[in-house]
Amino acid sequence: MSEAKKYSAPVTNAETAPFWEAAKQGKFMIKRCTACGEAHYFPRSICPFCYSDKTVWEQSSGEGTIYTYSLMRKSPTGPYAIGYVTLKEGPSLQTNFVDCDLTTLKIGQKVKVVFKPTDGAPLPFFTPV
Repeated sequence: MSEAKKYSAPVTNAETAPFWEAAKQGKFMIKRCTACGEAHYFPRSICPFCYSDKTVWEQSSGEGTIYTYSLMRKSPTGPYAIGYVTLKEGPSLQTNFVDCDLTTLKIGQKVKVVFKPTDGAPLPFFTPV
């Protein structure tokens, strides 16, 4: 039986601490700008759309669809897949796909967030629904 993959703990700071604290509770957080209404990920205090500092934390459903992906079949650590997921709330983010048969991934496929443990806060990844 193979050993479970180990992930490095994320580096946190005051700006991202609420994201990582929520991740410890299984919640996937995004930011929303109250000036322009746009949601964004990775959560940061300045809106990337209008540059306002009027942003608030919002819990995401953690659900989305695969926009694009790449399957890496040859790697020293074994096959893996990375890609972009568009969340139901609008933002797109780069991620790894886990806990699935990587050869069955499809563009447009529904996925959901899953958290993988580290020595610190858990890391968010996505898996097919």
